[in-house]
Amino acid sequence: MNYDDIVRQLENIPEPDLAALGRATKREANLTKPAGSLGRLEELSAWCAAWQAKYPPTLDSVRILIFAGNHGITAHGVSAFPSEVTRQMVSNFAAGGAAINQLAKLQQADISVINLDLDTPTEDFTAADAMSVEGCASAFTTGYNAAQPSADALIVGEMGIGNTTAAAALSCALFGGNAADWTGRGTGLNPAEIAVKARVVDAAIKWHGDELDNPIEAMRRVGGRELAAIAGAVLAARHGKLPVILDGFVATAAAAVLERVVPGALDHCVAGHVSEEPGHRRLLQKLGKVPLLDLDMRLGEASGAAVALGVLRCALAAHNGMATFDEASVSRER
Repeated sequence: MNYDDIVRQLENIPEPDLAALGRATKREANLTKPAGSLGRLEELSAWCAAWQAKYPPTLDSVRILIFAGNHGITAHGVSAFPSEVTRQMVSNFAAGGAAINQLAKLQQADISVINLDLDTPTEDFTAADAMSVEGCASAFTTGYNAAQPSADALIVGEMGIGNTTAAAALSCALFGGNAADWTGRGTGLNPAEIAVKARVVDAAIKWHGDELDNPIEAMRRVGGRELAAIAGAVLAARHGKLPVILDGFVATAAAAVLERVVPGALDHCVAGHVSEEPGHRRLLQKLGKVPLLDLDMRLGEASGAAVALGVLRCALAAHNGMATFDEASVSRER
């Protein structure tokens, strides 16, 4: 898939299935409870049916994709951990020792960890493009091909030392504002180190200038391979009738590229949580996404989205399992 293919995939993206949505809405109105009493759970069950294009909606099979990449920007000291931790954590995922392994086991979700040229970090994007045109398209394609439509829903996450700096730069490029507005602690920086990180983001925005006005070009210039792969996976999910639970700041910044190209491109996505990263809350506000959870998490690796999967499953359990007024012989409201 090349750049032109990416743009074509964003044209004529599927819309929600109105028949499934209608059936969910009709049943919801007849369940044995006061109208609206389950709040957002009622919206989530209808949303899931609409984007799965089936009724009743199910979450029997959920796939978690974690994309891993390394970043040349770490040379500026923007992370509390060295780049080799990316590969070490990938090994930890494979051994089942990470937080996401425990959450996925609890949720009975499948995990795939996809490495993206870990031995070759992206370029330092304060003085070069993070990726070549071919490299960005290749990462996007890897993500697109990884999102197989055989599951009921998709969760996207990442691992990459330095990638909150990429997410901050990309968010700043997409939505404007000051670099400091988008920059946070990441792996645990102190205030002085956060200030350095913000200056790095600001330098990148100034160096690339007007070239960042194109969202896909912004992803190539100040993003990273795992961000491009997440964008590809989210777009493939739209075409494959897969609802998506977005994880934290990095995953949301990656997906935001699609929304900036085509408004509504993320309608099949919910924000699993809002992380402790200040840029994530700001980004969700820009996208009009209300997170399901707010737990002060900032781990990444799809952990917040995996916890949020439980909320979505509760929504479907209530909708699919409750009796209607007629079925239960319960009187309706006057």
